[in-house]
Amino acid sequence: MNHSLEDQIIDQLLQSQHALILPSRPSDGDSLGSALALYQVLTKLGKKATVISSEPVPKDLKFLPMIEKLDGEFKSDGNFLITIKAHIRDIRHEIMPGKVNIILSPEEGAAISEENIYFNQNIEDYDLIITVDTGGLEQLGDFYEKHLDLFKQLPVINIDHHASNTLFGVLNLVDSQASATTEILTPLIAKIETRVDKKFIDSDLATLLLAGIITDTGSFQHSNTTPKAFSIAAQLLAQGARQQEIIKNIYKTKSLSTLRLWGQVLSKIQFEKDYHLVWSTISQADLQETGAEMEESGAIIDELLNNAPGAEIVALFKEKQEGLLSCSLRTTTDQADASLIAEIFGGGGHKRAAGFRLKGIDFEEGVRKIVNAIREVQGKSHGIPMEITNQRNSEKKEPSIKIQHNTGQENGHSNNSYYRFEH
Repeated sequence: MNHSLEDQIIDQLLQSQHALILPSRPSDGDSLGSALALYQVLTKLGKKATVISSEPVPKDLKFLPMIEKLDGEFKSDGNFLITIKAHIRDIRHEIMPGKVNIILSPEEGAAISEENIYFNQNIEDYDLIITVDTGGLEQLGDFYEKHLDLFKQLPVINIDHHASNTLFGVLNLVDSQASATTEILTPLIAKIETRVDKKFIDSDLATLLLAGIITDTGSFQHSNTTPKAFSIAAQLLAQGARQQEIIKNIYKTKSLSTLRLWGQVLSKIQFEKDYHLVWSTISQADLQETGAEMEESGAIIDELLNNAPGAEIVALFKEKQEGLLSCSLRTTTDQADASLIAEIFGGGGHKRAAGFRLKGIDFEEGVRKIVNAIREVQGKSHGIPMEITNQRNSEKKEPSIKIQHNTGQENGHSNNSYYRFEH
């Protein structure tokens, strides 16, 4: 009997007693919709589940069902667990001022190595990690960096639709042709229902799944919209998904601060005709001036796309905090590859949508370096002599890289070669 990948994943879910569900960063409708949908399925199976996201929930997504179940941090009872994979004959300890010495005596012929020693807090409560909408573990941000050993000790199920996915899980359900992770989850959940002979998809769960598809396709306007996306969306609508609730909260409800921020960004659009590039920025000064939060910038990249005739690449640069820059990239044609550019800076995504982050860099300097790199890629693509591009990149005072704080001013592999830019 053929035991498919989906069957193996269902086996893991049914065997789990407490799963840790991790949506990607930054939080969006697909990552949160996927995570909360899995949370509902597992709890309906009688399992414990915890969803942890270190990113704030964007205002326009706070309507999502079960959003209150989202935890902002890893909670521990304070106990610290040390796990040693070795055959131990005896263990002793010495409590001394300010420290504890633990003396381990291995069995004869056995050895203890650093690679077999793990440190973590309260991990014995979890038996499974599920990542959703996550191309690489670095997209989990601080959680992954702080809990590396957790990922060594627990099996990881990786469910995603990014072409750049690094297949880091024990089980990897990755479909780069899917419009959203929730598109992948919908038939998986249906298969779980068949396995346990129980109905899970209700109006709330269908709304979570549809929210992922709607947000990742830009309400079925983006090029990743496929017949399958329409088919699954129709199925979810028939199962009670509240489409108008999703549309109202995400696309039709904007606070005054959001509108001010959008106006600020749109007023600073830079169009570089020769390089078919359109870009803009959001600085911390912009947020202070408009009274907005960075989470309110989610759909601005789509607005830039709609206002960028003649552009092949659209880039939005965000100063997340001092020394931390994020870049979202979109392309309007298959002639340009967003993931290829993102890879230059350690990121990834899809051909039409990708992103990355840079740490420890001045915002203006980071924008300048990234724009220069895009010019090099686009210049080579369009036959612009390198000396012209180099001259353009060396210009110190040019409107297209000046961030005016006083007036207002984020994964895919490709077979194509790419150009490395040192930063």
